[in-house]
Amino acid sequence: MKTVIIVQARMTSTRLPGKVLKKVLDKPLLEYQIERLKRVKLADEIVIATTINSTDLPIIELCDRLSIPYFRGSEEDVLARYYGAAKEHQADVVVRVTSDCPLIDPQVIDKGIQFFLDYRYDYVSNCLGRTYPRGMDTEVFSFLALHQAFVEAIAQPDREHVTPFIYMHPKRYRLAQVVYSENQSSHRWTVDTADDFELIRRIVEALYPQIPKFTLEDCLDLLREYPDWSLINAHVEQNKYAA
Repeated sequence: MKTVIIVQARMTSTRLPGKVLKKVLDKPLLEYQIERLKRVKLADEIVIATTINSTDLPIIELCDRLSIPYFRGSEEDVLARYYGAAKEHQADVVVRVTSDCPLIDPQVIDKGIQFFLDYRYDYVSNCLGRTYPRGMDTEVFSFLALHQAFVEAIAQPDREHVTPFIYMHPKRYRLAQVVYSENQSSHRWTVDTADDFELIRRIVEALYPQIPKFTLEDCLDLLREYPDWSLINAHVEQNKYAA
C-alpha cells in the first residue's frame, strides 16, 4: 500500500494572496511545511497539488528546488486536482493536507495514518469533531473512496472541498475520528489573514532556531508562556473556501 501526502497549494488566496510563500526567517512557509512532512514516517511520498495558472509558477519553482513532485490541475475543482495527483502517483492511501498549515506536526499525521491502517477505515480525520488546534488538520482516505467521489460528486462544494462527498455518506463509508488528549480546538495556527501570519511568524521565530523539529506540544507550551499571542488572530473567522 502506497501512502501519499497531497498538499493543495495556490498563490491566489482571497484574503492573503501569496501566503504559502510568505517568508519567516528567510524561508517560505511552504518550505517549513514540506520540511515537517518529510518526517512523517508512514508516508511514502509528498506531492504538491497546485493549479495550471501562471500565478502558481513560484510554487513549481520551489518544488523543483526542493526536489518535491507536483501536480497541476484545476483551481476550482480541487477534487479533480487531488484525484489527478493521487492517480499519477499511484496512491493507495491519500493524506490530505492544506498549505495554510505550516506548523503541522508529523506525529499527528502518523497517528491518523496508523489509525486508518490498523482498523481499515475508508476515511479518518482529526478535524470533523475538532479537538486539535486548527492547523493540525489531517484527513486520510482510500484512493477508492477518492475515485468514487471524483466520479459521482456533482455539487460544487463537494468538488471544491474534496472530502465532503465521503464523510457525508457515513452509511457507505467507514469513518473515524482521531482526538487529542485534551480539547485544544480554540487555537488557530493556520494562515489565512495577515493576523494569522503574524502569530505563525512569532511561533516559528521563537521555536525554530532552538528546536527545528518542534512539536504540537512545544507550540502549546510557548503559548502558555505568551498567552496574549493567541489573541492576535482570535477574531478571525475560518474561510470556507479551499486553498
